[in-house]
Amino acid sequence: MADDFEFADKVPPSFDRVGNVIKDSSSKGFNPGLIVLLLVGGLLLIFLVGNYVLYTYAQKTLPPRKKKPISKKKMKKEKLKQGISAPGE
Repeated sequence: MADDFEFADKVPPSFDRVGNVIKDSSSKGFNPGLIVLLLVGGLLLIFLVGNYVLYTYAQKTLPPRKKKPISKKKMKKEKLKQGISAPGE
């Protein structure tokens, strides 16, 4: 008596719909979050590579920076520290 059920071979309608959703989800395409992640990652990568290329180009083509001229006061102080008398004193 326990083995003779009327609905033994049928699936309830709520479970049947869940099965269809799982089957259809793989055919919808990319996840929108994945698209945004790839887009932001790609832009960041392009930015970093572009900065590196510009940096290497600038190192090759630009002349070296000029040093700031030292004021006469600073030169006198440096010479006095070293023990050399400044000219004219």
